Amino acid sequence: MPAQKQARDLIFLSDLRVQCVIGIWDWERAIKQTVGIDLEMATDIRKAASSDSIEDTLDYKSVAKRIIEFAEQSSFQLVETLAERIAGIVIDEFGVSWVRVRLSKPGAIRGSKEVGILIERNRENEDA
Repeated sequence: MPAQKQARDLIFLSDLRVQCVIGIWDWERAIKQTVGIDLEMATDIRKAASSDSIEDTLDYKSVAKRIIEFAEQSSFQLVETLAERIAGIVIDEFGVSWVRVRLSKPGAIRGSKEVGILIERNRENEDA
């Protein structure tokens, strides 16, 4: 009997805009800047698709509210740190097995639309 292939369903949030203190320069530490956050979160949606019930899926509104609350209260120097902490929250608090976080900082470099970081984390390499 062949091994059953596990589903890889992704729930995503795109371009979640948050105001936070982020940056290494003194002037950046004194203001809030806009960052854009994209999330892709692995979850099996088959139970929710069958029941048509929000209780059986990853509630992306709850994820968004938690990430906004966290980011607005943060004051990291590096986008790397903010992205890593967001990944940890999604895995730990929402029980996803894998997350991709793309965090962008518009206008950080003259002549560039945005700069940022893209990370992928899963439950197994979270502490790596």
